[in-house]
Amino acid sequence: MSLVRHLPPFSLALSALALSSWASVAQADIYKFVDKDGTVHFSNQPGAKQQGGQVYLKTREKKHRGDFTPFAPSDVSPERFSRHDDTIRQAATLYQIPEALVRAVIMVESNFDPRAVSHAGAQGLMQLMPATASRMEVRDSFDPRENIFGGVRYLRILANLFNGDLELTIAGYNAGEGAVMRHGGIPPYEETQDYVVKVLTYYRRFAAAQPQPPPER
Repeated sequence: MSLVRHLPPFSLALSALALSSWASVAQADIYKFVDKDGTVHFSNQPGAKQQGGQVYLKTREKKHRGDFTPFAPSDVSPERFSRHDDTIRQAATLYQIPEALVRAVIMVESNFDPRAVSHAGAQGLMQLMPATASRMEVRDSFDPRENIFGGVRYLRILANLFNGDLELTIAGYNAGEGAVMRHGGIPPYEETQDYVVKVLTYYRRFAAAQPQPPPER
């Protein structure tokens, strides 16, 4: 399924060499470079760090030390669904991701409760893991605006990486881009497969509920 093929490219460039190397050596650290034109490049070459690259993705994320308390979503107020409309709209516009997809991810991840914390340590509306939040330059995952912008930025990166494939983008958000690359598609994890179905269901529902522009005359 490729429901987001229409998404325009974002201003992140992945060279064919870097992308192929990343896919074939999925266990290597990934480094990020910004050239003089402001274009972002990624590399997993051994000398990347010495050449000034900043770590973008570690081979293995450090295990969480358990210094968090799981908090299940508990906000049942109807207002929660519209409380962050402006931020969702702004982030979706900035990163060119459908608002309906952002809402679907938030719905499945936290049920629109910014206080939510998973047993794995994912936090906030879009349930950012600490390492992912750091990569997306989110300082406070419990700040709704920071969390939404960080989560949508990650969706944009995933959409670029998987050529706009909606299912792979959603799977990558749940399992990580490395897992999708290693398995050459949606990973064979029951959690991830269920997650993709749930997000797609809400995505269609939210998309259908959005006001449609008037037909052109």
